[in-house]
Amino acid sequence: MPDLMSLVMVSDHDPSADRGTPPDLLVTGGDVVTMNARRQVLAGGTVAVAGDRIIAVGATSELRARWPGTRELPAGGCVVTPGMVNAHQHQTGDPLARARIPDDLPPGASVDTWAVPLHAAHTGDDDELSALLACAENVRNGVTTVVEAGTVAHPHRVADAMRAVGVRGTIGAWGWDVPGAPFAAPAPQVLERLRELLESYPAGGRVEGWVTLVGHGLASDELLSGAAELARSTGARMTMHLSPSAADPQHYLRTTGRRPVLHLEHLGVLGPQLLLAHAVYLDDAEVEAVLASRTAVAYCPWAYLRLGQGVTRAGRHAELLERGGRLALGTDSGNAGDSSDILRTAALAAGLAKDMRADPTGPGAAEALELATIRGAEAIGMADRIGSLEPGKYADLVVHETTGPQWTPRGDIAHQLVWSADGRSVRDVLVGGRIVVRDHACTGVDEAVLRADAARRAPGLLSRSGVPVRDRWPVLPAR
Repeated sequence: MPDLMSLVMVSDHDPSADRGTPPDLLVTGGDVVTMNARRQVLAGGTVAVAGDRIIAVGATSELRARWPGTRELPAGGCVVTPGMVNAHQHQTGDPLARARIPDDLPPGASVDTWAVPLHAAHTGDDDELSALLACAENVRNGVTTVVEAGTVAHPHRVADAMRAVGVRGTIGAWGWDVPGAPFAAPAPQVLERLRELLESYPAGGRVEGWVTLVGHGLASDELLSGAAELARSTGARMTMHLSPSAADPQHYLRTTGRRPVLHLEHLGVLGPQLLLAHAVYLDDAEVEAVLASRTAVAYCPWAYLRLGQGVTRAGRHAELLERGGRLALGTDSGNAGDSSDILRTAALAAGLAKDMRADPTGPGAAEALELATIRGAEAIGMADRIGSLEPGKYADLVVHETTGPQWTPRGDIAHQLVWSADGRSVRDVLVGGRIVVRDHACTGVDEAVLRADAARRAPGLLSRSGVPVRDRWPVLPAR
């Protein structure tokens, strides 16, 4: 094992480190999975945090000696990883209908019969409460950065919820211009709505605005082109849904004569600023266009399995990864993914990559953990700030408790995180140096109150939306 003293990393460019500013906190004694360029793991290492940044990573004895008396978060026997990235999640609409959306619906019904009516019935209070639930679940599972999927009616209320929980993330609003749809508007109005969000939540903040479109076949060429130009002119990122099923290719071929990705290329929408959610049904030319343009993809495998969309038949995400494509993981929404556990998603992504090609030598645990951390951060344009535990980056980190049987005996850390463990091992979480989860509980919100509020408001939302609530099995009162 390398000498940890030789692996101590101190920032060459962070001003606080250069001035000798002492840390506020030492996260001590854990096995630190740095995800740096060499993917070093420091056994029994320490992370030093000053303000919202990491200023050093290295040997516990050396950092304690350098900064004696600094407050400590003990992590002995634990595994410390970077905070994880959830690159595609709907924070409103479905969280208050958890375990109510059936898993045996015909194609399209999960959206048309459930998601859209639920969104349409949301008040501002519902949006904020729903986002509180979604964000709390994310941080409890070790997710520190969430890309909101662009289906928020009251974005300022959702941003308030994100700040309350302490998660880092992006915010958008409904972006479609199809007649008669909830929250739809003509393209100029949609673009102005998005521009105001970008101004309210500048890039680089804890919550930053993104240009978000619903996508699919629900945006005019005017809106698609205008959104791409808005992103380019402001330096913002852009995200939209595309081709989770065969429906999008069929629609685009019928209406434009081109497949979806090639039509976006024709309009000038593709590029490194764009994060496409899903991109399951791509042909050879579309794969090449995605790779050549450096367009990123948010891969949400649980959603495709729950909805039976055919990812095992059509998905080419492993190919995109192996060919240097920009790929991140997402959990989608409650009508599809049902969970915000990125470690479960990482395991599924790796398993599908191996099984779909009947090739066990394909991407495995190490690559899956990269997607959840540093490669996910790169795909969403934040790798200079998050995704690894290195000096100068934000102090977004997760302490995984290893006392459970899934961690006994200890073996390869990536294998154990991805194949054995899941979000239930998460003990503590820091976002920008702030402890947002301590001993398996959120620090910014009262989870008991949150549960009670959700139980109280859910029936009214379900009633107003008119969704067809049913229980698969009869539920009888015990007498």
